[in-house]
Amino acid sequence: MKMIIIGGSAGSFNVILSILKELDADISMPIVIVLHRLKKAKAILEDCLQTQSHYIVKEVEDKEFAKAGYIYTAPSDYHVLLNENLSFSLDTSEEVNYSRPSIDVSFESFSCVLKENCCGILLSGANQDGAIGLKMIAENGGETIVQDGDEAEFATMPRAAIELYKKHTVYKLKDIVKKMNNYAK
Repeated sequence: MKMIIIGGSAGSFNVILSILKELDADISMPIVIVLHRLKKAKAILEDCLQTQSHYIVKEVEDKEFAKAGYIYTAPSDYHVLLNENLSFSLDTSEEVNYSRPSIDVSFESFSCVLKENCCGILLSGANQDGAIGLKMIAENGGETIVQDGDEAEFATMPRAAIELYKKHTVYKLKDIVKKMNNYAK
């Protein structure tokens, strides 16, 4: 099964809303979104995303199997891992890059399971989380996309990914959506 996993932090929420508005209605694969979130914040992210999406948006639950046509979000204060049987695991191990959920942790886990069937997308953010994991997706044969740092509200995250691994594809928002729609066919 193919999957798309999107990571982002500061400045990425509106980008994700724009992506969801433009996604084709017939994408037949799971999409997982890992955003840095406040630990004690109310869980309204899914409601906000649902208003912009054709798909069912829900927070990942431990031991839940990934299903096509769903958009999953990483819960606050948990790393999201993918198991070999395509179920999710929630993990409370140490923060990585001061974050839980960590984009690197999820990218690495998904990459190890999905190999070339993984598409990783790294958006705006103010730290380097995601750069190492995105490189791992590329090295395992998956597709990798980085938001253009000139377009990102916070360019630290996209630029860290490019500095670490020069072969990522860099796209502006409109092209990220086109690539996702093509990848899912």
